[in-house]
Amino acid sequence: MPRSNRPRGRRAGGGEDDELDLSRALIARLHTEPKRDGLWNVQPLTGPGATKYYTCPGCGLEIAPGVAHTVTWRADGLMGEADDLAGRRHWHVHCWRIKP
Repeated sequence: MPRSNRPRGRRAGGGEDDELDLSRALIARLHTEPKRDGLWNVQPLTGPGATKYYTCPGCGLEIAPGVAHTVTWRADGLMGEADDLAGRRHWHVHCWRIKP
């Protein structure tokens, strides 16, 4: 008998619960860190979650797709949350750790 390619044990169509679980997982990893220049939101990004090329502001080198890294943005910006999110940057994990 041929093998079935249907996923087993999952509900058809995903659903709201799956989206909520994903957002909870992402938010759970989000934290703030104080640095010399202020308070920063920090969110680690896994290798499979990294799908584009970025330039690390710490060393100026490229972060390739598939490389785990850290996404940061100001937590104490004066211009509002929308501007802080627009100014987020992708850092190598090591470069973020040594940032003054």
